[in-house]
Amino acid sequence: MADIIDGKALAAKIRAQLSGEVAALKTAGITPGLAVVLVGDDPASKVYVSMKEKACADIGIFSDEHKLPAETSEAELLALIDRLNRDPRIHGILVQLPLPKQINAEKVLEHISPLKDVDGFHPYNVGRLMVGKPTFQPCTPYGVMVMLREYGIDLTGKEVVVVGRSNIVGKPVAMMCLQQNATVTICHSRTRDLAAKVGQADVLIAAVGVPEMIKGEWIKEGAVVIDVGVNRVGEKKLVGDVEFAAASERASAITPVPGGVGPMTITMLLYNTVASAQGVATPSPAGL
Repeated sequence: MADIIDGKALAAKIRAQLSGEVAALKTAGITPGLAVVLVGDDPASKVYVSMKEKACADIGIFSDEHKLPAETSEAELLALIDRLNRDPRIHGILVQLPLPKQINAEKVLEHISPLKDVDGFHPYNVGRLMVGKPTFQPCTPYGVMVMLREYGIDLTGKEVVVVGRSNIVGKPVAMMCLQQNATVTICHSRTRDLAAKVGQADVLIAAVGVPEMIKGEWIKEGAVVIDVGVNRVGEKKLVGDVEFAAASERASAITPVPGGVGPMTITMLLYNTVASAQGVATPSPAGL
């Protein structure tokens, strides 16, 4: 039976350490500030934004909320980002995705100052990650890497299989694993014989957003399974991209859904915001 990689407990530990970093900054006259921008009424986005705002409050970060109507124009949103880029109280800017169809999300993300891009999505920060000199790293992949490290999972020489090639998770986490000396395979919707590819993985990172798409019987005996997926099935049930029960019988360690990667994503957002307030590219809070 697999050991559980407890993202909730690890996130709580890191947030406690970050709280001390925030207190130290406040003593020096600096209050870390995160601007959160929500356009429209997407229910999931509203929940995510609320969770992020609560997390900020819990550790003492100033949260500057901007909730805009769905009909907001691209020009209006870009003008708001310009103001936030110039605002000395704000150390991080988060624009919640998805955006309404009249707004070009790529243009919006590129408009955020790379120095305040705590989501790690700006091409400048993506490029820094690519060449092995990261500044702000995307929060979900960053959280995955911290979990692996904190649980003593060394990637050197390991076969890592990433299922999913998004710019938000799949591609950046593959690059992070490569920089930790893993041999990385990225799989996607056109991959032939996905089961065989998954079966080669010493470490599997699933990020496709399809409920239990990856079958437990595909998992290599003793593999580590990191399930990034959070999928709602029915009214209340949440499941990952991996068949948890069956995979747990074969894996050596696995993340649950919920309570695995999810709490780490918001934690790394807080981490990046504190790092921005400290004015350092490679931050020190929480010993990360």
